[in-house]
Amino acid sequence: MDGKIKIGTVGLGLMGSSIVTCLLAAGHQVISVVKSIDEAGPARERVLGYLNEMQQEGLLSASPAELADNLTITDSLKDLSAMPVVIESVYEDAYAKKQIYAELEKYIQPDAIIGSNTSAIPVSILQAGLNHPGRFLGIHWAEPAHITRFMEIICGDKTDPANAERIKILAEHWGKEPSVLRKDIRGFITNRIMYAMIREAFHLVDKGYATYEDVDRSLRNDLGAWITFAGPFRFMDLTGIQAYATVMEELFPELDNSAEMPVSMRKLADAGAQGVRNAHGFYPYSKASAEEWERCFTRFSFDIRKLAEKYPGNIGDRINNADNSAEE
Repeated sequence: MDGKIKIGTVGLGLMGSSIVTCLLAAGHQVISVVKSIDEAGPARERVLGYLNEMQQEGLLSASPAELADNLTITDSLKDLSAMPVVIESVYEDAYAKKQIYAELEKYIQPDAIIGSNTSAIPVSILQAGLNHPGRFLGIHWAEPAHITRFMEIICGDKTDPANAERIKILAEHWGKEPSVLRKDIRGFITNRIMYAMIREAFHLVDKGYATYEDVDRSLRNDLGAWITFAGPFRFMDLTGIQAYATVMEELFPELDNSAEMPVSMRKLADAGAQGVRNAHGFYPYSKASAEEWERCFTRFSFDIRKLAEKYPGNIGDRINNADNSAEE
C-alpha cells in the first residue's frame, strides 16, 4: 500500500488529533470527520501545536504549517468515500462505534480498510454485522500517538490477514514498530499485561505492603530501566532463564487473582478523579503542578522515543547479520 495515500479519520479529540498529527507528519493528506464542525478550529490548533512540538524535537524537517494544510476537517462521512483507509477514534463505546461503521459502509469502497483505535473492545464484536468484515481490524495506538513507536494491529475472527499486513507496512512508514495479533482477545497484548501488573500493584497497596509512592518508585527504577530496550522474553534471555523458572514456581501461586475492582480505585473513580486532567488522583495536585506533570510527560515521551530509536526492534536482525558476516 502506497505510503502517500490519502487517509480518512473519524474523531478529533485528544487522541484523534494526535493520530492525525502522526499521519500528517508521515506525509499523508488526511480528511477528518468530526461530530460538529464547531470542533474544527480547536482541533486544527491542537494538531498544529503537536506538529510544532515535533519540529522542535527534531522529528520533522517539513514546515508544520505546510503539513497542517494537508488536513481537511468535515462533519460528513460522505467525504471519506474515496479513502482507501479510514481510522476511527471515538470514545470506547461499542454501540457508538458500530453505528459509525454502518454509516461509513454506505459510502466507502468495498476494499477500503476500516481500522478502530480501540484499547479493550474485542475486534470481533466491532466487525460483527458489517457488510465486508474482512476489511475491518483494530489499530491500537499509544498516547501520545504522534510520539510513541507503539502500535498493535488486531485481527478479528473475520479479518483478512492480508489487510493486517497492509496496515503493518503503513505503520512502519508512520514511524511505528507494530505488533500483529493474529487472534482476537480482549485487551490485546500491552493492556492485558499492564492490567495484570496494575492489579498486583493495587494488592500491595490495599493490603498495606507498600504505598503508591513505593510501588511507583520500584517499577520506575527496575522495569522502567530496561523495558524500552527489551520486552520480558528478551530480558529473561539476557538475565538468566533458570532463575525466573525458580521464582515462578514459588511466586505465581501467591499473586493476586481477584476479579473485583480494587477498593481504592473504586473510591477514586466514584469521586470523579481524572488524575492530572482535573488535579484529582492518587497523588495530590494543584492546577499548576498537574499541568507541569503533563508537560513533563510529553518531554519524557520525546526523550524515550529518541532513546528507543538507538535500539530499535530490529536490533536482533542487525546482530545476526553481523554474526553471519564475521563467520564468512
